[in-house]
Amino acid sequence: MYTQETKRANATDMCDVDHPSISTREIDDAELARMGKRPVLKRNFGLWSILGFSCTILITWEGIVVLFLQAYQNGGPAGAVYGFIFVWIGVASTFVVLSELASMAPTSGGQYHWCSMFAPKAAMKLTSYLTGWLTVIGWQATFATSCYLVGTLIQGLITLTQDSYRPQNWHGTLLFWAVAVFSLVINLIGGNLLPRFEGLILVLHLIGFFAILIPLITTADHGSANEVFTHFLNHGEFPSQGLSFFVGMVGCMFAFAGGDAAVHVGLSSSVDDANLRELANLVKLVYQMSEEITNASTAVPASIMLSVLINGSLGFGMLIAMLFCLGDIELALESPTGYPFMSIFLQATGSVAGTAVMGSIITTMGISTSVGMLATTSRQFWSFARDRGIPGWRIWSQVHGKNAIPVYSVLLTTTIACLLALINIGSSVAFNDLVAMSISGLYLSYMAVAGLLLYRRCTGEIRDSNDSNTETVNTAGARLVWGPFHLPGVCGVLVNTFALIYMSIAVFFSFWPPSWVVTVDTMNFSVVGTFGVILLSLIYYILRARRIYVGPRVEFRYSEESLAAAE
Repeated sequence: MYTQETKRANATDMCDVDHPSISTREIDDAELARMGKRPVLKRNFGLWSILGFSCTILITWEGIVVLFLQAYQNGGPAGAVYGFIFVWIGVASTFVVLSELASMAPTSGGQYHWCSMFAPKAAMKLTSYLTGWLTVIGWQATFATSCYLVGTLIQGLITLTQDSYRPQNWHGTLLFWAVAVFSLVINLIGGNLLPRFEGLILVLHLIGFFAILIPLITTADHGSANEVFTHFLNHGEFPSQGLSFFVGMVGCMFAFAGGDAAVHVGLSSSVDDANLRELANLVKLVYQMSEEITNASTAVPASIMLSVLINGSLGFGMLIAMLFCLGDIELALESPTGYPFMSIFLQATGSVAGTAVMGSIITTMGISTSVGMLATTSRQFWSFARDRGIPGWRIWSQVHGKNAIPVYSVLLTTTIACLLALINIGSSVAFNDLVAMSISGLYLSYMAVAGLLLYRRCTGEIRDSNDSNTETVNTAGARLVWGPFHLPGVCGVLVNTFALIYMSIAVFFSFWPPSWVVTVDTMNFSVVGTFGVILLSLIYYILRARRIYVGPRVEFRYSEESLAAAE
């Protein structure tokens, strides 16, 4: 029999808990079984590595530096500061909702699985299907954008250090492909390499912040607090400063994009192909213990919330430092590198070598983020294919090798990104619309599940986690129970509501162009891309998917009968 100490044990890594016959891996497999899923993928991430994964997917302070121009031109210094604060609060509330959902249903399907849990039976299939495709759009665009930004950052560093170099769009495409191939290699090796890699990058993420902040603030001439906190700009010539402010927030939104990354990677399960009897025995054993010993349902929400706290703090600190150390902003805006921050660093340090080192830290972090984004994008794609939501699902849902890697999904994701890189050869402006597609796709998927969660919590249809330990829960048609992490009562309703308001603003303004006078070059075509893919997915749904897609498939149903069979 388990002791009280064992019941309170919180298994936060891949080590065994205080019982010789059960490990955290088995606990996570049991949780997956209660949601009707057989274990398929190998679970390699502990709390430290998944925290590193979450933080380095967001890389908010690096993103603020790279996308600094967008917030500055529409909003100015003051707009950038107050816009960041608003986005940070909105993202925190959104991440609370995602953490509640991840705690309830720790599965790599993420948003489309959660939709199937909450949606009315008549609308479950279509709602879940569309949410799955929105998540696919968002993550495919996010991975491609990450590779693109890194490729152009490398071009900027070459321009900075080599006066004779003349950047061309096709150079950026080749560098894009190099980053994508590097990400592919790390992901295909898989195993324990990826979580160790992400844990190492977390250290670089934190050290790199101070390696840039300290030289910047000690060598640059400082502006006044009045200029930073009261000076607004409207370079987009919008009819009002308020409209300019909201358009400028898109850069900050993208710097926080990817909060569900830990969901799709951190919630993959073990490679064991357990049969029905073994799973029933495992669930019986695990749920004699306290809910607190679970790993994924506590580690992933913890990593999500810690990542928004860490990244938000670092991002805000770097933004304030950049605004106080602008130097000659007109010179920075005309930088031949294509990135104003490189000119700001150069004016501050007076050293090309020093600026190159500082820029290399940000570029290295960008490369590392691309590795993690490929892992997230391919796992989400694999999970949706496993549930037959994607054409060719038999191929994309396969896993290979002792590390159980969805190789075909990884290869297809890389191929899609490399094909999208060809757009950059014709127009770098058109490729920039992928940034907006990333925001619109991911936030629309968040909105769908957040709205359904708000409805269910207001109607009181979600029970306490201890109400039911002997049946399938938190999947389509099953009972809904809270996980270890959730905000109770009115507090949860208020946070959930504010998250929906923030996400509505984010999606609406992600479709806006950067200036009021729109030309072919400044037009934001992301609305065409986002809803174009949705339209194609609906056509596929009508022709094929409505007959084979039934939502997240229940591969194992845990009940009193299966418990009796196990005994």
